[in-house]
Amino acid sequence: MKKIAVYLLVLSSFVACSKGTTTQQTEEEKAEVVQTIILQPRLVQRNLQVSSNLLGYQTLNVAPSITGKIEHIFVEVGDRKEEGDMLVRMTQTQFRTAKLTMENLAVEKQRMDELIKDGSVSQQAYDQLKLSYDQAAENLNFLELNTFYRAPFAGVVSARNYDDGETYLGQQSILVYTQVNKLKTIIAIPERYYPRIKNGMALTLKTEVYPERTFRGFIEVVYPTIDATTHTFQCKVQIPNGDNALKPGMYVTTSLNLGDEKTIVVPYQSVEKLIGSNDRYVFLNEDGRAKRVTVTLGERYDEDVEIIAPEIKEGAEYVVYGQRKLVDGKKIEVANNQTL
Repeated sequence: MKKIAVYLLVLSSFVACSKGTTTQQTEEEKAEVVQTIILQPRLVQRNLQVSSNLLGYQTLNVAPSITGKIEHIFVEVGDRKEEGDMLVRMTQTQFRTAKLTMENLAVEKQRMDELIKDGSVSQQAYDQLKLSYDQAAENLNFLELNTFYRAPFAGVVSARNYDDGETYLGQQSILVYTQVNKLKTIIAIPERYYPRIKNGMALTLKTEVYPERTFRGFIEVVYPTIDATTHTFQCKVQIPNGDNALKPGMYVTTSLNLGDEKTIVVPYQSVEKLIGSNDRYVFLNEDGRAKRVTVTLGERYDEDVEIIAPEIKEGAEYVVYGQRKLVDGKKIEVANNQTL
């Protein structure tokens, strides 16, 4: 009986010692060993690059305001025309009728002008005739513009949807006419650059179609609002195209030089990406603990990348190696650090 009591006492002491050891190991949190750098601003040349598609500076759907038979289309797809050249002639029936009405009213008005001088007609009769004359003149001008459709600017025919003799009902344009001696493109720029972008700023364009050439353009319009979803704003860029090398629809990369600027850049490989999304994050050393910070990526500079967040500032201790083993709040031990 005494042996059993002694055995139980020893066993109890062993269990107690084991529990104490386990509790002590749990309380002693293991620190992850990392390397850090002290962040310092770097002077970089800010060259903003944005990809977009070229557009004709003006694109006109040739769609007369009158319906009826198309007498003749003077152009084919690809034809280049100057301002004032004839593109389409519609049936002239309405125009000829309006012209005859106008000629008759012109004769009546000329006669009435003489009669009103000596008081042979009342002012009311004269005013009614003049109103009819003015309305007829306006109608004739409208029909002339829509019967004889002329090019409003120098351009090229980019589409033709009808043939001579077909009936035009206004459901589809007869032609598509595009200005190509100058082009435009709409680019989206991150909102943080809004104070620095001005009308008239020069930029360059590159396209894979002409890898050896650089084209020039300038910002014509800075749009006055910010897109709340993308946090970007748009700019209209005008591109001279005197030799017609560039074509609407081409894919181009625009480069806008904003000069030298100080910013924080870090090794690209040190920035982590959240699985299943495009969110990026990094870790800082804050009193021996890993602090996770969500960042926005800026421009890429070879193996480095700009990172943007309120916490990313001069003097912050940034985890550059060992960050993949970390979670927010994890205890860390710095093996060494350096200034970037």
